[in-house]
Amino acid sequence: MKADFNKLDRAFNPKTLVVVGDSNRNDFQWLRAQSTFKGKLYSVQVNPESIRAIEAMGIPNYTRITDIPEPVDLVIVSVPRAALPQVLEDCIRKEVAAVHLFTAGFSETETEEGLRAEAWLKQRAEETGLHVIGPNCMGIFNPRAGNRQFPQQYAGTGGPLGIISQSGGHAVNMSLMAHMFGLDVHKSVSFGNGTVLDSCDFLEYFAQDPDIKVIGMYLEGVKDGERFMKALKAATARKPVVVWKGGRTEEGGRAIASHTGSLAVSYAVWEAMIRQCGAVGVREMEELVDTANALTHLPPVKGTRVGVTGGSGGQSVNIADTFAEADLSLPRLTEDSYDRLREFYDIIGGGYLNPVDTGNQNRFQMARILDILIQDPHIDNLVVLALARMLNLFGRLDTFVEMTADLKTKTDKPILTIITYHSFEEIPVVQEAVAKLQAAGVPAFTSIERGAVALRNAYEYYRRRDSF
Repeated sequence: MKADFNKLDRAFNPKTLVVVGDSNRNDFQWLRAQSTFKGKLYSVQVNPESIRAIEAMGIPNYTRITDIPEPVDLVIVSVPRAALPQVLEDCIRKEVAAVHLFTAGFSETETEEGLRAEAWLKQRAEETGLHVIGPNCMGIFNPRAGNRQFPQQYAGTGGPLGIISQSGGHAVNMSLMAHMFGLDVHKSVSFGNGTVLDSCDFLEYFAQDPDIKVIGMYLEGVKDGERFMKALKAATARKPVVVWKGGRTEEGGRAIASHTGSLAVSYAVWEAMIRQCGAVGVREMEELVDTANALTHLPPVKGTRVGVTGGSGGQSVNIADTFAEADLSLPRLTEDSYDRLREFYDIIGGGYLNPVDTGNQNRFQMARILDILIQDPHIDNLVVLALARMLNLFGRLDTFVEMTADLKTKTDKPILTIITYHSFEEIPVVQEAVAKLQAAGVPAFTSIERGAVALRNAYEYYRRRDSF
């Protein structure tokens, strides 16, 4: 069954949402997660004790979905597997747009009973056109609409990121990590076993959404390789897609079988497919978030030559090694640039071949250094480093943000910042710096390694896109 985008629009932007089976057993997790929902929220529950607690929360409760007095867009189901058939039949009669099944115990159990239950679910959904997300998943997150996968997620604001994840935990954590670095979600979905609606359906849906600028995916496997490649190629032609593949090893493949019941795929084959489709493959959550951050905030990255300033001494050696290991280069500047640097540069405690060390005295000439670097024809990208403890002194944070934001208006070369810290006490400064820089449209990273890899991945996306 191919997804009906009109039904998905209703599911991702619901006006009426129903939670079935939430109870004291899980501390009413799903109803609490919808406390920020802007539409009409209902509960379906038959246990008297749970009903009293739900009504005390101010949420109307019914004993059947069919009793709810208006059309229903999205139903979140949290009942035992044995109770599911009756709930689904009620959803079919009610003509709901989509059902999210948090309920587990299907093919991921590798039992005859679980496999039989999932086969019935698939058949019944396809017979009736019922759009099922899951089972065994965390469903939909739309922060603007206020429907969440977990009570600790944010609401009331949204951004350009779309997340498609087989893992519910990864979907939640990716949204929180991205939010921490100033990159908010527009739509996110955890689809678990993908019995009815699979990764391809959501990829095709997200690709045509103009408000999603970058798509991040966590996948453990795909059911239809040919369709997935076609969907991925079509999506990457419109916007960047960053794919994190779980189960790269034999051990990971075994874990996948018991998690979502997906079949393991050779990682070498997978990497080749991702490259062929023009997407960017990553190996962990931080790399996915960082790459999505770079692709969201940077202009097209067209080269691998990097000019770096802001560090000093031994840090410059580490910078050079790290960027080289990420297949980027720190070339020598032009002689004209060196002549301009010699006019003011204090070589005591610093060097300016590239990276351009700032040391102590040269730190006060950052604006001139940056202007020289950004005009140098040997430089494709600019990286500016700052120490959190230095930004915390004498209002330097706002000055640093203003300086880099102003530089961004003078060039179309990509500019990114790296804020390093060395103690827990400096973390609030880092968070403030990242928030202000991202708000100014300058991506910020919290280590040299993370910044280098994100820049390299952004370059790889544009190189592959332009080669098609």
